[in-house]
Amino acid sequence: MAITDVDAFTHLTDADIDSLAVELDSIRQDIEDSLGARDARYIRRTIAAQRGLEVAGRLMLTASSKRSAWWAGTVTLGVAKIIENMEIGHNVMHGQWDWMNDPEIHSSSWEWDMGGASKHWRFTHNFMHHKYTNILGMDDDVGYGVIRVTRDTRWKPFNLYGNLLFNTLLAIGFEWGVGLQHLELGKIFKGRDDRKATLIRVREFGAKAGRQLLKDYVAYPAITSLSPGATYRSTATANAIANVIRNVWANAVIFCGHFPDGAEKFTKTDMVGESKGQWYLRQMLGSANIDGSRAMDFMTGNLSYQIEHHLYPDLPSNRLAEISVRVRQVCDKYDLPYTSGPFLVQYAKTWRTIAKLSLPDKYLRDTADDAPETRSERMFAELGDQPRRGLKSSIAAVRAKRREKRRAKAA
Repeated sequence: MAITDVDAFTHLTDADIDSLAVELDSIRQDIEDSLGARDARYIRRTIAAQRGLEVAGRLMLTASSKRSAWWAGTVTLGVAKIIENMEIGHNVMHGQWDWMNDPEIHSSSWEWDMGGASKHWRFTHNFMHHKYTNILGMDDDVGYGVIRVTRDTRWKPFNLYGNLLFNTLLAIGFEWGVGLQHLELGKIFKGRDDRKATLIRVREFGAKAGRQLLKDYVAYPAITSLSPGATYRSTATANAIANVIRNVWANAVIFCGHFPDGAEKFTKTDMVGESKGQWYLRQMLGSANIDGSRAMDFMTGNLSYQIEHHLYPDLPSNRLAEISVRVRQVCDKYDLPYTSGPFLVQYAKTWRTIAKLSLPDKYLRDTADDAPETRSERMFAELGDQPRRGLKSSIAAVRAKRREKRRAKAA
C-alpha cells in the first residue's frame, strides 16, 4: 500500500542517496550565504502592503450600506487575510526571517490572524508535519483524522458521506480545524490524553479563539457601525465572508501540496534509521507543486513550491522560485519525478481522491500498490529482472507494460 522502503521505491543506491543529500545541502548553503538586504526589504514591504490592504478594506466597509462598497471591502479584506496567513504568518512562524533578528518579524513572537494559537501551530505543523511528512500514524495532516485519503486507512461506513462532507466543512472553517488540531480531540474522547496538558492547551486555544472572535465580530463591527454608511451587521457579515475566503483558499493550496496524484504516503518503517538523504527523498516524493504566475506564487505564500518548501522549510519564501530550478535539475539527474501541475487540475485531483476513497476498496479499479493516490515499491514487481532504472523511468515502464496488457486483452 503506502511506501515502506524509500530506497527500493526510488531505485537509488545508498551512494546515490548520499550524493543527492550533498547536492541539496549545497543549494541550502548557497541561499543562506546570499541572504541580505534584498530579502529583508521583501518581507518588510510585504507586511506594509498587507496592512495597507487591510486598512483599505476596513475603510471601504464604513460605506458598506452600498452594495458595491460592501463587496469591495469584503474581497479586499479577504485578500489581506490570505496574504497575512500564507505569505507572512505561515512563513514567519517557520523561522524563515529569524536571521534578521527583528523581534517583530520572528517565529517566536508572531501571532497570526487565525482562530488557533501560533504556539500550537508551530508544534503540529513545523515539528509534526514537516518532520514526519505523510507518514501514516505520525502526520495528522494526512486526512486530518477524519478524511480517508489513502487505502492504508481502513474504510468505514462513515466515509461514504463523511469524506466529502468533512472536506467541505474543513475548507469553510479551516482556521478552526487548524486551531483544534493541537488539542488532539481523538485522544480526549478515548481517554488517552494527559489531562493536565490538555487543560493547558484548551485554555490557550480558548484565549486565542476568544480574542479572534472579539476582534472580528464585536470590536470591528462596533467601530464601523459608528459610520452613517455602515451597520454592525454589515461589517460582521463582511468579516465572516472574508474569513471564509481565506479559509477556502488556504485549504485548497495546502491540499494541492499533499493530496494530488504523485504525492506519496509512507509507513512508519520509513523513519527507522532515516538518513538525511532519505529524509530529503521523502519530502520530495510526498509533496506537489502548483504551476502558475508570480501572482499565484505570492497568493499561495509561495507554497506553489511545496516541494522546495518541504526541503527547506526555514528558507525565505521569496527564494523558492530560484531554488526550484536547481531542484528540478537534481530530480532529472537522479531520474526522480517532480510532481507539479496547474492549480485547478491539482485541486480537482484531491477532490477526486477524496470522493473515490469514500467508497469501499472493492469498488476501486486500481491496485492498492499503484493507485493515483497511493503507491508502493511493490508496483515494480511486474518489471521482473529488467535492468535497474530510476523511479521516473520505472514508473513509465510499468505504465507502458500495463497499456500493452490492456491492448492485448482488447485484441
